[in-house]
Amino acid sequence: MLTKEQRLRMLQCPQGPVDLVLDTDTYNEIDDQFALAYALFATEKLNLKAVYAAPFHNERSSGPKDGMEKSYQEIRNLFRLAGREAPAFRGATGYLPDEKTPVDSPAARDLCARAICYSPEKPLYVAAIGAITYIASALLLRPDIAGNMVIVWLGGHSIHWPDNREFNCQQDVAAARVVFASGAPLVILPCMGVVSACTTTGPELEHWLRGKNALCDYLADHTIQAAEEYAKGKVWSRAIWDITAIGWLMNENYSLMQDTLMPTPIPEYDHRYSFDNARPLCRYVYHIHRDALFQDLFDHISK
Repeated sequence: MLTKEQRLRMLQCPQGPVDLVLDTDTYNEIDDQFALAYALFATEKLNLKAVYAAPFHNERSSGPKDGMEKSYQEIRNLFRLAGREAPAFRGATGYLPDEKTPVDSPAARDLCARAICYSPEKPLYVAAIGAITYIASALLLRPDIAGNMVIVWLGGHSIHWPDNREFNCQQDVAAARVVFASGAPLVILPCMGVVSACTTTGPELEHWLRGKNALCDYLADHTIQAAEEYAKGKVWSRAIWDITAIGWLMNENYSLMQDTLMPTPIPEYDHRYSFDNARPLCRYVYHIHRDALFQDLFDHISK
């Protein structure tokens, strides 16, 4: 059990280099690729120790298992384009059946083995930009790792949004409930109402990324292609939300985003939050400095 002082210290944006693992449904949307690229190139601050493929199910997959495998293969593709890599692990092939039963996976086992080697004084940072099935599974398998890591999750909507039907959260509410109740220090990056400010456009990508390297060309090409397919000739801007999970770790002087402390909310099965002031504190991001964040992203990945 963490003391209040330990929790508060762990919920501060870290100073200096930190060890990081990234949980990503990389094939789901293009913003995961931006986040992985950011983590790979921000080496002055981030030591990327592992990347975990998360399950997802939408029109780009036939089910959670297929989504996870496609994400794993896309992680390998991004490593090739970047000329950099880290250990990569397949995640869960399905979601938690309930709040007591973990879903075994190489990713969950690696997180258990990795996190046990850290401490409240030197935590492992877990950036999660997909369904947090494997994180919940790791916490169910080894509850003693909760105090050794800080979970930075892009999931759910703003607490002022009328519902919590956000892709990452609604895929596996049971997993979100396990993580939020685990006692692990938690940073929440809400989607609609906060992170929804993080969008980009074709001209911006052409200006800042085109011709810089193979990875930048890939990101620009796929973002513009996907946006033009759904926009069908109309004005568009493309959501690139997932970079904010990496951005929080880069936010030492609050130049990239603003946040506050609040009691950890409770994700409910009716896709809303409930609240209990007795719950442990979490850090809640309420504003993104969009231009500064994208400048930092572009500066890093266009090296």
